[in-house]
Amino acid sequence: MNRLNNKVAIVTGASSGIGRTTAKLFAAEGAKVVVGARRERELDSLVAEIKAEGGDAIAIAGDVRSEDYHKALVVAAVTNYGKLDIAFNNAGTLGEAGPSTAVSEAGFSKALAINLTASFLAAKHQIGEMVKNGGGSVIFTSTFVGYSFAFPGVAAYAASKSGLIGLTQALAAEYGQQGVRVNAILPGAVDTDMYREMNDTSDKQAFVTNLHALKRVAAPEELARSVLYLASDDASFVTGTASLVDGGASITRT
Repeated sequence: MNRLNNKVAIVTGASSGIGRTTAKLFAAEGAKVVVGARRERELDSLVAEIKAEGGDAIAIAGDVRSEDYHKALVVAAVTNYGKLDIAFNNAGTLGEAGPSTAVSEAGFSKALAINLTASFLAAKHQIGEMVKNGGGSVIFTSTFVGYSFAFPGVAAYAASKSGLIGLTQALAAEYGQQGVRVNAILPGAVDTDMYREMNDTSDKQAFVTNLHALKRVAAPEELARSVLYLASDDASFVTGTASLVDGGASITRT
């Protein structure tokens, strides 16, 4: 259908999981994609896959905690493809887990730096470029954890990801008049490396699966399609939302 024809996108956290899958879908839908993450080898492999399938992508490896890295991603988009239309700020970490009274200040701060501050720094430079071209779409990956559901032992993760919702709303209100839409997706459980790290036994996985109305966890492709919607002109009147893509976890009590 090529819903992203002639669009240029940045995707962070693209080396695996939701980010990797979304980058491939963006390219398949016609976008030129700048992919970012720490792991250069995985990014190069992703670019090779995209090109083999007829798409166009470049990779810039780096640390999302660095403001200079976000500047570099935007410069790469503009230098190589002439503009920036879409940014999917997906990079994230589970952070230091365990009883909250035992979580270190350094561990809590690291989760905030990767999950929240990095997304602010990314949007700061992405939106500035989008405004020059009359608008664009910025999307953050938040989570249902700490929004509609709480788990013990993940305070740093919940707090940092919940902060993205406030950031989403503030940016949407501030830049809507200039044509920039800002939204967050709130996934339920998705079968990624982070999910398996958090749920490392069959009992834990069965418990999490049962929390969802659909009684299963999502495939990354299912989240990618929701991101595609928010990135595309199909969502031209959608901004400032915390969009649950949670398989009914928020409404399930069985």
